[in-house]
Amino acid sequence: MRGANSINPEGEIKVSFGYHCNGPSGSSCMLSNGYETLQSTKLYRNSSFSCLSGAALSANATLANTNICNGVIGAEILPSLDSPNSFRKVPSSPTLSMLDILSSSLQSSMSNLSCSPSTSSPPEYDSYSLKSMSAPSRSEGFLNAIEVQVAGGAAGEDRVQAVCSEENGWLLCAIYDGFNGRDAADFLAGTLYENIIFHTNSLDWELKQNVTRASNGMSLDGSLQHPPEAGDHSLGGKSPSGSLNNKNSNINLIAMNGMHSKLEISSDSFRYEVLDSLQRALSQAENDFLNMVEQEMEERPDLVSVGSCVLVVLLHGTDLYTLNLGDSRVVLATYNGGNVVNGYEQLKAVQLSECHTVDNELERTMLLNDHPDDPATIVFGKVKGKLKVTRAFGVGYLKKKKLNDALMGILQVRNLISPPYISTQPSMNVHKVSKSDHFVIVGSDGLFDFFSNDEAVKLVHSYILSNPTGDPAKFLLEQLVVRAADCAGFSMEELMNIPAGRRRKYHDDVTVIVIVLGTNHRTSKASMHV
Repeated sequence: MRGANSINPEGEIKVSFGYHCNGPSGSSCMLSNGYETLQSTKLYRNSSFSCLSGAALSANATLANTNICNGVIGAEILPSLDSPNSFRKVPSSPTLSMLDILSSSLQSSMSNLSCSPSTSSPPEYDSYSLKSMSAPSRSEGFLNAIEVQVAGGAAGEDRVQAVCSEENGWLLCAIYDGFNGRDAADFLAGTLYENIIFHTNSLDWELKQNVTRASNGMSLDGSLQHPPEAGDHSLGGKSPSGSLNNKNSNINLIAMNGMHSKLEISSDSFRYEVLDSLQRALSQAENDFLNMVEQEMEERPDLVSVGSCVLVVLLHGTDLYTLNLGDSRVVLATYNGGNVVNGYEQLKAVQLSECHTVDNELERTMLLNDHPDDPATIVFGKVKGKLKVTRAFGVGYLKKKKLNDALMGILQVRNLISPPYISTQPSMNVHKVSKSDHFVIVGSDGLFDFFSNDEAVKLVHSYILSNPTGDPAKFLLEQLVVRAADCAGFSMEELMNIPAGRRRKYHDDVTVIVIVLGTNHRTSKASMHV
């Protein structure tokens, strides 16, 4: 298969980073390109991933609009978080926090812009009152860390972010697939991580202590030593009101007497609180963004149509949390018991996220039921003839009449009878990582335009087996370019010579992160260079 050396600078991979957890000895490792991985001094017992790699390829030609929030996000915050070719250490609490940005750049208090009639209204957030609310310090919080490793960057309208604290056993990855511009994706990249830190810091500490005590019963590989029949926990689905609902979730609680039963119940309660915190962080970001759009739409009416899909993956110990809006995906590669071919156990692809588009029959039905008096809810296979996704961040013109009125001519949505038409209610899930789970693929929809879940898993698995020091995320993008070129009838070189913008006709912006889970150390290193 053809590799990265066939891609010329015109079509280069814009983002390519890797991180490798230390081995038990604590010694550093040197990659083949001479770069040393950034590592802590030892592998802690609760570290649940061995390495990750990320890569992103641009197809869209887009300008980064850095004037949102008076330009502070683009000029100060994103440069401190972006390190597209490697991870780097930064203090876990930035000098200029998200709350400080909003209090200085948004002169009025945050308005409550509820985006779904079926969603219980989130509390109004005021940047000044938020700073006065009491919450545990960063060193005491759920995602406590003195410093973290960060990497991220942009390719076209996509943004990718990765933050990890190896010593505290957590990893946060996010893909923001922007559309109609990159402002919404930039806003998310500059604020959502800080929102998550803030809201998870105020979790129920009694429950957290129970989870900590329960985790003491875990072995090094993350499996529960007692009771062995615990299995995986998968919390997915939301009630129509937007609250987490046990009935719609697949929760395997242990029916037994004694302390372990109480700890398991507390653990599940705590997981629900984590998911609720993630949702609150997203709701705050949405309210802040649309408030900013209202203030700036006279000068920049295009902001009312800018939006982004959102995919967040939080790996904390052996809990893998996912939150998504839109059509990006999280795919788990796990060994399927009994599936043996030629003497080798085969990996199975399990999609951990839902796809929010009009092509999803459940989403389509829900959208039509929410707008019974509007015969033009779906036009030409798109919501109001504009978007295929049914849930997204931003896109205020499909959520509020006032924002739609800011557009002129054919850009304006006609007959906006019953907004909002795009939901900001995320799908959320938590999966308990087991010894059978090998790796996770996190990707924007551009990846799955060309590969099924099974194909992506097979490509990554075969590459890991044959290239233990390679970069599976970058390899996956290279194979996508090969397939896109074949579909277009071009050679790969011809396709990559087409400038970004025109090349969007043949493939989308594509962002991929591959996380090799901690119970599987087949891959020892990941490359950090383009």
